[in-house]
Amino acid sequence: MADSDPKNKEDELAGTEQPFVAHLAELRDRLLYCVYGVVAAGVLLALWPGPGGLIDLIAMPIRAHMPPDAKLIAVGVFSPFFVPLKVLMMAAVLLALPWLMYQAWMFVAPGLYSHEKRFALPLIVFGSLLAYAGIAFVQLFVLDKMFGFIQKFTPAAVAATPDIASYVEAILSLYLAFGLAFQVPIVVMLLVRFDMVTIEKLRSFRGYFIVVAFVVAAVVTPPDVISQLALAVPMCLLYEVGIVAAQYFSRSSRSPEEADSSSQS
Repeated sequence: MADSDPKNKEDELAGTEQPFVAHLAELRDRLLYCVYGVVAAGVLLALWPGPGGLIDLIAMPIRAHMPPDAKLIAVGVFSPFFVPLKVLMMAAVLLALPWLMYQAWMFVAPGLYSHEKRFALPLIVFGSLLAYAGIAFVQLFVLDKMFGFIQKFTPAAVAATPDIASYVEAILSLYLAFGLAFQVPIVVMLLVRFDMVTIEKLRSFRGYFIVVAFVVAAVVTPPDVISQLALAVPMCLLYEVGIVAAQYFSRSSRSPEEADSSSQS
């Protein structure tokens, strides 16, 4: 029978320590790779669909609720140049997100045990997909419903022609809010995995989390019911998904020593 005493087992990370300067050099390289990835994504997006095409894409939800010939306006002198450039940079970061997550993974992977690597990489992939899902949810559903709701309250004597700079700033803040809010399952899974909270406590906290979700939605979204509900309801649903996923994740990601100790207790 194999010896199950952790003290008699060789540490798989023994001898892999690197000096602080080597860590800094590795961090520098990974950051440079991230910059290269974002620049490459920006060049591709500049070629197709181009800054104008990206503006047309993100403006589709609000233009659907404007008169046929109406367009967004540029109040600032430099807005026609800087706003498309800002959108291009944000789109490049989103396009390169898997590459950025991969570089983060490559930086931390040498310091992880094998059982930690098994759950770290899936979490990175899952988190990236959740971020994309949150942004897609904003673009395909939230903006259309939100602007439709707002336009109903626009007086007939008022021409609703928003400034492109304020519009882009508003939707980018929504992208960020929903991208982060959709990470709720990741946070729940990590809290359970590192024994900071139990599944039972998460279930008992369910009612409080609903209140927290609506408070967060009221703070980070525009003052309309549609966008607030569109953020709070998915957060509550994702909280339930996180509880279910955490039950499997906390068992499958434990080291053999942790599994033996939990089974013995």
